[in-house]
Parts: sequence; structure tokens; C-alpha cells
Amino acid sequence: MVQLRQSLDQDGKDRSLVLAFDGGYTNSTVLKAIPPHTTCIGRIRKDAHLCFLPDPALMKTRGRQLRHGADAPTPDQFRTDESEPWQTMEFTHSGIAHQLRYKRRQNMMWRTAGAQQILQLIVIAPLAYRLRKGSKLLYRDPGYLICTDPELNSRQIIEAYFQRWDIVGQAQVRAEASVESAPALTVAACGMMLVSAERAFGNSREGLLPQPKWAASSQGTRTSTQQILHQLRAEVWGRGLGIDHFSGFASGQPSGTKPEKCSFPLASAVCYANG
Repeated sequence: MVQLRQSLDQDGKDRSLVLAFDGGYTNSTVLKAIPPHTTCIGRIRKDAHLCFLPDPALMKTRGRQLRHGADAPTPDQFRTDESEPWQTMEFTHSGIAHQLRYKRRQNMMWRTAGAQQILQLIVIAPLAYRLRKGSKLLYRDPGYLICTDPELNSRQIIEAYFQRWDIVGQAQVRAEASVESAPALTVAACGMMLVSAERAFGNSREGLLPQPKWAASSQGTRTSTQQILHQLRAEVWGRGLGIDHFSGFASGQPSGTKPEKCSFPLASAVCYANG
């Protein structure tokens, strides 16, 4: 984070840096080391111990000053508080428009972030979804976000969090040098893969591995990292299987009245594997 901020400063342009991460990085080690002109957005626990700002009327002229105010409701208590109204905005994710509900509370503090950080809390209501058409309506877990910029727009916070980098896997390394090098290697490999996919396909899906029939029919606004990984895996394995192109790749063989139990091509099964 510090190196990235320094790299941006060397360009001679006053550009702000916004970083979004999950709860594993929303801790004192990260939040107490944020460089200038940098905003961090992270997920926190629903029972996080938050505080209000110190009351100026209780500030002393001498002695130790108050660093935190009175205890505030936890994020989950704020979510269930009916006196706090929900706000609504239209949000598009993975090509699907959602009516997203959220609550916002500014000028909050968290001891984990330190006494110098003034935060805002964003609570995102659970999104509804169905496993299939006509099935029971299910709900995802609510989201609880903090932002180190108390004035940043709610839409910018939510969009930055949802648009963070896709997770591409976990490195199975234990040696100290490997552990230190794994994040840089992952970022470099993922960056090269995304740039290569952009140069090869752009905004078009022509030439990509056809979607299997069980996949969702709706297409996102961009090709996902998972789709690019499938494409890379299929191209590498396809060479070993003698496949020159993927036109009509997912089409099954014509079946009779008594089809065989395994009627789809073996190459199709191999290249669509997620292993």
C-alpha cells in the first residue's frame, strides 16, 4: 500500500488512491499505516465495537484528553434499528441490476483503527436470489463496511468494494521467501492474463470458450477472471487433446432413442473441468 502510494506520487500528479479489501485486512496493522491521500474501504464484523466522536462539552482544558466518545451501536444493531431509515439505489453487478438497500452513518470511530481515524459505516442489506426460476427466495448475508474517508459518496464506497479484484486462488507455500514472493507473483500473473485477454478479445466474446448449458444465460458487462482462467486452461489442454479451435466445442453428438450414458465428447468434459 505504501509502495503504491509512493509510486503514484512520483508521477507528479495529485491522484487519490482507493483500496478495498475483505475483513482479513481490516485490522490495526493496515488501518494505522494508511499513507496520505489514500482511502481504505474494508469489511468488518457485525459485532464490531464502534464509538462516537468525543463530545466537545466533556473535553478538559488540562490533563488527558478524550480520544473516543461514547459507545455506539454495533453494525448489526444499526442494521436492525427501525428508527434508521434504509436508502435505496440501483446497482448493477455481473450484468444484473439490483435495487440495493443500505444505511449510512458518518463520524464514527473504531479503537482498532486508532484515535486519528474518523470513519463512516455502510450497512448493505442482504440481496435476494433464487437458485432457479420459481424456486424459494434466498438471501445473502448483509455487508458491513467502514471507510476511512468520512465524506466519500456512498455509491463510490459500494462500487469500489464490489469492483475489487477477483480472487484467483490460494498459494500453497510455506517457505518464508515463497510466502513473501507469492502475492507479487499472483498480481503479476493475473495482470498479464487480464491484459492478454483484453488484447485478444476486447469487449467481444467471439473466440471464447462457449458457455456450458448449465451456466447462467445472462452475461456480465465484462469477461470475468474465472472465464479467462477457463479459456487459458482449455487452450493449453486443448493442444494436448488435438483441438485446433473451439467452434461448436460444447455441442453434443446427435443422440438416438437410446443414447449412451456418456454422450458428450470427452474433450469437452476435460476442458470444462474446474480443477
